[in-house]
Amino acid sequence: MSPVRSVFRFAALGLMVVGACVRDARLPSEPAARQAPQFAAVASSGGASAATGRHIVSFSGAVPTDFTSRVEALGGKVLWVSAGSRLAAVSGLQGKASSTLAAGRGIQAVDVDESIPLDVPLLVNEEGAPSGAGVQSSTAPATAGFFRRQWNMQAVQADVVWAHPFLGSSAVTVFMLDTGIDYLHDDLVGLVDLTRSLDLTGTFLGRVIVGTDTLFVPFTEADTVKKLFPTRLLITDLLFHGTHTSATVSSNAVWAAGITSRTTLVAVKVCGYINECPFSSILNGVIYAANNGADVINMSLGGPFAKAGNGRFVGLLDKVFNYARSKGVTVVVSAGNEAADLDHDGNTYQSFCNTPSVICVSATGPTSDATGNLLPGTNPDRRTGPWTDVDAPAYYTNFGRSAINVAAPGGNSSFGAPLPLPAGRLTAVWAACSGTMVARTTAGGYGAGRVYPSRHWFAGHQHGRPARGRHRGAARLDPRPQSEPDQGAHPANRGQRGRQRHDPVLRQGPSQCGARRWCHPVTD
Repeated sequence: MSPVRSVFRFAALGLMVVGACVRDARLPSEPAARQAPQFAAVASSGGASAATGRHIVSFSGAVPTDFTSRVEALGGKVLWVSAGSRLAAVSGLQGKASSTLAAGRGIQAVDVDESIPLDVPLLVNEEGAPSGAGVQSSTAPATAGFFRRQWNMQAVQADVVWAHPFLGSSAVTVFMLDTGIDYLHDDLVGLVDLTRSLDLTGTFLGRVIVGTDTLFVPFTEADTVKKLFPTRLLITDLLFHGTHTSATVSSNAVWAAGITSRTTLVAVKVCGYINECPFSSILNGVIYAANNGADVINMSLGGPFAKAGNGRFVGLLDKVFNYARSKGVTVVVSAGNEAADLDHDGNTYQSFCNTPSVICVSATGPTSDATGNLLPGTNPDRRTGPWTDVDAPAYYTNFGRSAINVAAPGGNSSFGAPLPLPAGRLTAVWAACSGTMVARTTAGGYGAGRVYPSRHWFAGHQHGRPARGRHRGAARLDPRPQSEPDQGAHPANRGQRGRQRHDPVLRQGPSQCGARRWCHPVTD
């Protein structure tokens, strides 16, 4: 096998595994309840108000020269416009204003915007660090402090590839559409391209529960960043999700190894720490990445919605992702955690696994860990294996040959009577914590490497078709060597201080990691 082919096999592994990241690493005791988008309430049916307070506009041709003035005349504001994809997002349209806009010349449709949640894992915190942690080991990732606990890296034999040495390339860029990145984190400092990173969340109506009432109030994540971390950039991760997914793509291997240690990361914040991701921000992020040199887009987010009544919105999604593909971008998405059969999902559209031009990744993981019990005093060297059946399908993962392209480590558990100590059934993936003044230590990692000769080749794709194995429709990963005029709706007011707005969850604090240093997804 040629060196180029070998390097790209490794790269493709990285692309696949990142799609099975945090979202599929979550180990729920039952399928996660989701906030179901209600896209069927479109402008043409009477001007229903969007849940985010925004609308997505599709143009029938070139963007009308008077589009901004039309929107402003109706009391709205243009948030972004992409001539290449013929889309725009606006806010502030009330009553029948959206219907009036939809009826205008050059407008194909005006659809309400909605938000979808991340699958945020439950966390357990742990003090201390393994022996030897805290020394950068980017040229030897297997010496990272938490590597002995990273069954996921060992399952795909990443250490075999590092020995060649294939460590990724800074010439390859992965755009992380997520909650931002803690770019000063030990495992990430120096790996994030801050010149192209930006916050696309803006201001939207966020959902907040007050007693028994559900309210929608203006939420601006940038205001929280400026208030709590005035010296930080707006891409700062206030949750932890984006920091974890990023460290799994590329890591300095101070605390945890990533599959690569040299890949360049770009933070595109499309989700707020209140766990809401407006579709208008997500689509804007895909367009921005496609227009600004992305080799790969990672999206560890998504959710199902009804196909009936939403055909036009499905078409809008298709348009955006096909646009990214036309720019030569590989888009990797996670399959979802509902244990759903995507071959027989009836009226359900799974975003973004059912979207064309993406690589959809389901999750695998061991069914037990011989040193996995967390009871104090029972396990001095815990979570270090050996692990049983590392390629077992995760019990929560969505599956189906029509939608899933490949499977990768995400975490798992088996069920039954307790195993003899110190064994445990839960096999979680260590996760990064972030969102406070001090960058917290991390664990967990998957990644992306050098992408050539074709950005659309994926692991398991041999002889023209992906191998179909026992992972319910997915190919098994094996890393061993074998001119757009608009720049993507870049906000003109980036970095400027806006009006202070009500923060519905500030009292709880933005980070879910607490004051401790180590955390990872668990169910118990």
